[in-house]
Amino acid sequence: MAEKHVYIEPVTRIEGHAKVSIYLDEKNKVKQARMHVVEFRGFERFVQGRPYWEVPVLVQRLCGICPVSHHLAAAKAMDRIVGAKKLTATAEKVRRLMHYGQTFQSHAMHFFHLASPDLLFGFDADPAIRNVFGVVQKHPDLAVQAVKMRAYGQEVIKATAGKRIHGTGAIPGGVNKNLSLAERDVLLKDVEQMVAWARSALGIARDYTTAHLKELAPFGSFDSNHGGIVRKDGTLDLYDGRFRVKDAKGSMVIDQLDPMKYLDHIAEEVRSWSYMKFPFVKSLGPGKGWYRVGPLARINVCDRIDTPEAEAARVEFMKLTDGKPNNITMAYHWARMIELVHAAEKIRDLLHDSDLQGADLVVKGERQFEAVAVIEAPRGTLWHHYRVNENDQVTMANLIVSTTQNNEPMNQAVMKVVQDHISGKAEITEGMLNHVEVAIRAYDPCFSCATHALGQMPLVVELIDVHGNVIEKRGRA
Repeated sequence: MAEKHVYIEPVTRIEGHAKVSIYLDEKNKVKQARMHVVEFRGFERFVQGRPYWEVPVLVQRLCGICPVSHHLAAAKAMDRIVGAKKLTATAEKVRRLMHYGQTFQSHAMHFFHLASPDLLFGFDADPAIRNVFGVVQKHPDLAVQAVKMRAYGQEVIKATAGKRIHGTGAIPGGVNKNLSLAERDVLLKDVEQMVAWARSALGIARDYTTAHLKELAPFGSFDSNHGGIVRKDGTLDLYDGRFRVKDAKGSMVIDQLDPMKYLDHIAEEVRSWSYMKFPFVKSLGPGKGWYRVGPLARINVCDRIDTPEAEAARVEFMKLTDGKPNNITMAYHWARMIELVHAAEKIRDLLHDSDLQGADLVVKGERQFEAVAVIEAPRGTLWHHYRVNENDQVTMANLIVSTTQNNEPMNQAVMKVVQDHISGKAEITEGMLNHVEVAIRAYDPCFSCATHALGQMPLVVELIDVHGNVIEKRGRA
C-alpha cells in the first residue's frame, strides 16, 4: 500500500521559504517528517572577486530583517584583514549600539508579529484571526507597542549605520560616523519607555510559559547541545566573544573557541533533501554533535548577564531547571524576551557614554589575507570566513548562519510534534499542521539568511490517500 504524504508549504510567519513533508503509513502512523529548505543561497559566490571593503555592505543584502548582523560580522572579519587588532572606543561602542538596536527591533518584531498570534489565540485558533491582523483587532495596545518598539530599534540603526536597512556605518577598521549629540538626545527621549515595554513583554512570555508549562514542556522538546559566544569570564556578549558549547546536562563540550580555529571543531553535513547544511561538533560526530543556537542556547551557556534586570530574569529562568540547561523548545520565547530587556538596558547605558561622540573612528595595522569573525545575531551564532588576495579581492567566503546551525534541532522539533499531535489521527486538521509551524517559529528561523530564493514558492498543502489520490488540497494566500 502507498504511504500518505502531507505537505506544509510554505511554513508561515517566518522569514524566507521552507516546507514540511510528513510521511504516514496506511494507519496514519508517522514514518518520517522533515523540514526542507526550498531556497538556494549563492552569496558565498557573489562576493568572490569583489574588493574586501565592499563585503560589509554586500553580504547584508542576504536579509532585510537582520542585515546588521551580517554587516557587523563581515566588518569584524575585515578588521582583521586590515590589521585592526583593537578598535577605538568610539568605533566599538557605535557598533555595539547598532547591534543592540538590531537585536531589540528583531526580537520585538518576532515576538509580537510572528509568535504572539499562537500564544494569544491558541495553536488551534481560526487562522483568520490567528495572525498579526488578529492581534491588531483584539489587542490594539500590544500591536501599537510592537510597532513603536521595532521603529525605535530601527532609529538606533539609522543613527549608527546611516540607514534603517542595509546601512554603511561599519567599515574595515572601525566606523564612518559617530553618534551626534542631537541623534543621542532623540534616542534618549524614548529609551525609558522602551525599557518598560521590554520588561512588560518579558512578563508576558514568562507568565505564558509558566502558566502552560505542563503542555509546553514536552512540545517539540528534546535534550540537545547548546552553543553561543561568551566573554572570558562567561558573561553573555552578543557582539564579541568566543564560542562555547554545553551538552544537555550542562557539561562543557567546547569553551573559548578562537574564531580562526572554528574549522578544527565545527563541520557541516550535507543531506540530499535540503539546500541547507547541518553543522555539528566534530568531536561528537554528526549523530550527536548537532547543537542549538539563539536566545535559549545563549541563556543556557552563559554564566551571567551584565545588565541588572536581564540578569535577574536569567536567574529566574534557570531556576525552572535547577540551573541545568533548559531544553524546552517553547522556552525560546521567554529567553528571547530576557534578551529584549538586555538590549534595551545596553542601549540606555551606551546612550549615556560620551565615547559615542568621539572623533577617532578608524585604525589599521599589518595586512592579513584570511579572517574569521563570529557574532550573535538575534537568531543565534553567525560565522563569517573570508580569504583575500594581494589585489584586495575576496577569493573565498563561507557563512554559517544561525538558522543553519538550528537546522537539525528544527527537524527534531518537527518530528516530535508530528509524533505527538498528528501520528495515528484519523483526520489531519489545519490546527494540527499549525502545531508543527509553532515549533519551527520558536526558533525564529531566517531562511533568507541561510539560503537565497530562486523563483516563486508554491502555496499549496495536499493530503494524499494510500492510493496516491489527492483527497484534500488547500492553498494559502
